Amino acid sequence: MASRKTLLVEWSVSRIERHQAAFTRTTLATTVTTDVPQLPKHKVKIKKPGQRACNEKDAKGKFCGGHLKRWFYSEDVQEQACGDAEKAWGKDAEVYRCEHCKTLYLPSPEESSINVAGPGQTSIFGLTIPGKER
Repeated sequence: MASRKTLLVEWSVSRIERHQAAFTRTTLATTVTTDVPQLPKHKVKIKKPGQRACNEKDAKGKFCGGHLKRWFYSEDVQEQACGDAEKAWGKDAEVYRCEHCKTLYLPSPEESSINVAGPGQTSIFGLTIPGKER
């Protein structure tokens, strides 16, 4: 049987390894989000999978929390005057904008569709309607 001291050392080592792994994941996630090309008049971030609210912090360090809504910048009068988004991403790219702080979010590479409600559920009655073909 292992001594108490040996068990304590093994527990400490595994805890340190978990902490290092978490730190590595956090560092990688941070480097991915900072590589987004910024526009001159807009702050741009990458949306996390399933994210529906803004995570931008204000001057006091509080989260904005505004809803992210699909932004059709080609129809926005103020953006037509500016023209930054259309020059950078083309006419109809998928872009989301916070309703409060106006931060722009590009879709996450891990997300496959623009449906924020999720994939849905299989019917409990045995009848499942197939999705639309694209």
